[in-house]
Amino acid sequence: MQTDMLRQFVIDKIEELKGRDIRVLDVHEKTDVADLMIVCSGNSKTHVKSIAEHVATEAKHAGMPPLGVEGGEQSEWVLVDLGDVVVHVMQETTRDFYQLEKLWDL
Repeated sequence: MQTDMLRQFVIDKIEELKGRDIRVLDVHEKTDVADLMIVCSGNSKTHVKSIAEHVATEAKHAGMPPLGVEGGEQSEWVLVDLGDVVVHVMQETTRDFYQLEKLWDL
C-alpha cells in the first residue's frame, strides 16, 4: 500500500474509535525510519490501547501486519510501526509532556 493510502487508512481507523487531535507529520527528510508519523490522543489508557489495537488489527487484516507494537502494557503511549507510517496514540498528558509535534515539525 502506498504511503498516501496507508496514511488515510490509519486516519480512518483512528476516527472509527474516536481518536482525537490527529496530526500527520511528514518526517521523510528528517529520518530514514519512516515517511510519516501520525499522532493522536485517546481519553484514557483503555481508549489509547483500543485505538492502537484497532489500527494494528485492521492493518493485519488488510495484509500489512505491523512491524511492531510498543507500549500496550502501560497504554499511556502506544506506538504502532507500519513501516512507512508510524502511529503514536497517546494520553493527553503524555502528549503534552513529550510534544512530538514540536520535536518533529521543525
